[in-house]
Amino acid sequence: MTQSAVHLYPVPADTGTHWDIGRVVDDLRQSRTRWREAHHNALGERDFPSRNALSRIITSLASALYPMRLGPPHVRQGNEDFYVGLTLDTALTELLQQVRVELHFTTNQDGAPVQNIEQRATEIVHHFATGLPEVRRLIDSDVDAAYHGDPAAHSVDEVLLCYPGIIALLYHRLAHALFRLGVPILARTISELAHAETGIDIHPGAQIAGSFFIDHGTGVVIGETSVIGEHVRIYQAVTLGSKSFPADGSGRLKKGLPRHPIVEDHVVIYAGATLLGRITIGRGSTIGGNVWLTRSVPPNSHVTQANTQQDHMDGSGI
Repeated sequence: MTQSAVHLYPVPADTGTHWDIGRVVDDLRQSRTRWREAHHNALGERDFPSRNALSRIITSLASALYPMRLGPPHVRQGNEDFYVGLTLDTALTELLQQVRVELHFTTNQDGAPVQNIEQRATEIVHHFATGLPEVRRLIDSDVDAAYHGDPAAHSVDEVLLCYPGIIALLYHRLAHALFRLGVPILARTISELAHAETGIDIHPGAQIAGSFFIDHGTGVVIGETSVIGEHVRIYQAVTLGSKSFPADGSGRLKKGLPRHPIVEDHVVIYAGATLLGRITIGRGSTIGGNVWLTRSVPPNSHVTQANTQQDHMDGSGI
């Protein structure tokens, strides 16, 4: 390195003094202390699942489900099983640690004594692992639905590698399995990883049957208690949301109540449509673009903006 290069970007002799790092560290410590005291974690223990760890786990699980497409380039049919086994063992072992962390956190939050954490964590990961072939089957059906439903798709491999709706569904189906097994924090973190990557927001509690196609996908929102049947297709900016948020006597929101739509089999919902509340969209119906809908519709309905505007003019509401 030349002398001129050495002095090209001069560094202060005492970086800590230059930035007043000591004072910043002290102020940040006080902020952490106030937060922990307010949220009953005075010891500041690392008792919450790691987003970074879950990102690694989900990436590994995806590559184990589709080793020749989502795995590393050295995987071939001859070493597929070895790669899948090794990858699963590593990912599930790391997942076990994150499940333990969540179980400790929730029991501490509830004020209940920690009991059988290791056994419960092991059972959860065991059930999750045995359900992975079913997850693969569902994602295969989603890939087929996208391939057959989009004239721009040239192969199922292109769909799997390139379509954000498939990425979001892959994450969702793994997250939903964990949600049902009783680790909702892990599940929600995984769903938010998908949201950040694809712009598609699916709560892990949503129940979604097979052959689901999200075309384009940006801005799609699917709420916690949504129920979606077989062979449903939705487009970008569709919302399956809640119409209202009931509260208890103290004003706190009631959790877990069914408050999102039920979409039956073979329904198509076009871009920008908003469906709110515990309504049912009957089998074989089509919901047009930018429709705002807060009422159930019978099977084989065709709902457009004109329909909903006429309903409102007649005084029956939308």
